[in-house]
Amino acid sequence: MHNGQKEFLNRGSKKKLTEETLADQTRSDSLWKVFLIAFLAGLAAIFTPCVFPMIPMTVTFFLKDKSGKGKLHAFIYGISIILLYTLPVAILIILSNLLGGENFTANIFNALSTHWLPNIIFFIIFFIFALSFLGMFEIVMPSSLINKAEKRGDKGGLIGVFFLAFVLVLVSFSCTGPIVGSVLVESTTGGSFLKPITAMFGFSLAFAMPFTLFAFFPEIMKKLPKSGGWLNTVKVILGFTELALGLKFLSVADQTYHWHLLDRETFLAIWIAIGIIMFLYLIGKLKLPNDSNLEHIKVPRLLLAVLTLSFVVYLIPGMFGAPLKALAGYIPPITTQDFVLNTNSISVSEEKNSTSLETTLCNTPKYSDKLALPFGLKSYFEYNEALECAKSQNKPLLLIFTGHGCVNCRKMEENVWSDPRVQKVMKTDFVLCALYTDDRTMSDDGKNSIGDVNSDFQEEKFQINAQPYYVIINPENPNSPLKEPMAYNPDIENFLEFLKVK
Repeated sequence: MHNGQKEFLNRGSKKKLTEETLADQTRSDSLWKVFLIAFLAGLAAIFTPCVFPMIPMTVTFFLKDKSGKGKLHAFIYGISIILLYTLPVAILIILSNLLGGENFTANIFNALSTHWLPNIIFFIIFFIFALSFLGMFEIVMPSSLINKAEKRGDKGGLIGVFFLAFVLVLVSFSCTGPIVGSVLVESTTGGSFLKPITAMFGFSLAFAMPFTLFAFFPEIMKKLPKSGGWLNTVKVILGFTELALGLKFLSVADQTYHWHLLDRETFLAIWIAIGIIMFLYLIGKLKLPNDSNLEHIKVPRLLLAVLTLSFVVYLIPGMFGAPLKALAGYIPPITTQDFVLNTNSISVSEEKNSTSLETTLCNTPKYSDKLALPFGLKSYFEYNEALECAKSQNKPLLLIFTGHGCVNCRKMEENVWSDPRVQKVMKTDFVLCALYTDDRTMSDDGKNSIGDVNSDFQEEKFQINAQPYYVIINPENPNSPLKEPMAYNPDIENFLEFLKVK
């Protein structure tokens, strides 16, 4: 850690800003969003060829249970499904917490969500699963494992019911695996150990519902649509979705290591191409393996085609610099795009060639050849430099803890920083210092990345390892923040109030 940062830590306030402080502002909403997305994913998994045909067979098995405990066994079956998805994740998180504490667990999640190796692995896995969904090949669990679980299930009783649920999880893996993986990996971003548990609970609750619900109310099952070619259509649509979502992992690795393989316009171009192909598939212009003949387009399929084409139309202006606020955090930031018509934004290439850095700041910041903030905001990316400049200009220092893989950071930028009032205050009243906690560029010591340095700095000083996090410092007396730091809060007026220090 740099000397200036060590001095800040030694002289800093010992007041502990616990994780509960951050939770009061963000965790409740965030967990509900994670749960809702995971629940919807669980519902989607039901309508796949591996799962949907098993619903009537499984429910009929419980209804014909001669022991008279069919409904009880159906309830235990649903609980078993939830435990099989949720309990392993919870155990791993609890063990990591016991071994190293909450920060240790958060660091594991941050590494999973930002390091190049897991992100590349996730991208490859999702790509393979997408090809499977599209019909190129079939992924199945080993038959020996399924047979062993089936033998245990044949023994009956509560243990037998549990193993029947285990068989369902194994058999449906080829359809549910990519969906579970998407939900689980996405929930690891942000450093909250409750998110993966919430995600698995939401997914498994939706996934288990029909098997229990129809056992209690079998008359509802008669209203279910019959299995048919539409199930493969659902699988293909999920394949296109997986293909698009997999790019997110490659994009995060690309940003944290500055490979520039998947900048914003490239990312959007691929998404647009996937969307167009999916639209052509939905209207019957393309046919993939395992598809049945499409005599006519049904209304639900037509509506989905309209939504797909509408999404593509929405993406196209992004190729020219439109902000696409609804996708903030899920696509690369505007700072990675070279061609921008929107004069309110600035690209990395423009930052490199701009001479305004020397006039608005004290000197050309370190790492400004790789890092930049949107909307023309001039910033330092190293604490020592920023502190010295703030002293010389007699301005408060605004520390911005952020990250390339931070979804909420991009949402703050697109939805809050985009406000002209916010930009004016940030440009005129502060010296900015953006500290990326996941960037893999080597720091001056040659041993640690600047992301590791900044992450350690935030964790040791504020006992928080979550982004975004905003701290206002008096450079003449940097013992403690001028006011309580602020975490993710998409309310523009609240952020403007936070920026008032005079």
